[in-house]
Amino acid sequence: MKTRTLLLLSVGTALMILLAGGVLLFQLSGQDDPVEVTPLDVATTVGDAELTVAGSTEVDGVLRVDVEIGGIDDPDGIDNFELVTGDQRLAPLQSPEAGRCVEVTEQPQQCTLDFDVSATEGSSRVLVLRRGEDQATWRLS
Repeated sequence: MKTRTLLLLSVGTALMILLAGGVLLFQLSGQDDPVEVTPLDVATTVGDAELTVAGSTEVDGVLRVDVEIGGIDDPDGIDNFELVTGDQRLAPLQSPEAGRCVEVTEQPQQCTLDFDVSATEGSSRVLVLRRGEDQATWRLS
């Protein structure tokens, strides 16, 4: 191939990459929907689960979130929760303990979600629940 042909091909490729980047930026600009924070003590439906987050307390490096949850039988339903801190995403503690949520049942139950926050920095605490395509967030502090 001639040098001229290679130069024209490289310029054409660069223009296509630039055009694709512009299209991506245009698509991303339409995704400015802010995440709506769910208020505490308000019943919320997330996917097929119904829950109310009553509040939270932090003692000795463990954040305890009081919830009432039900609406569906799901033995792994607690795995859909996570706590977002300033520097980490934490899963709830799974070991059985009195009052701790271990599964989601059809009958509403009052229990606590416990998170080990002893190794996190900062005081930001946001509880996130994802079920299917639905998501809800609660700002705890």
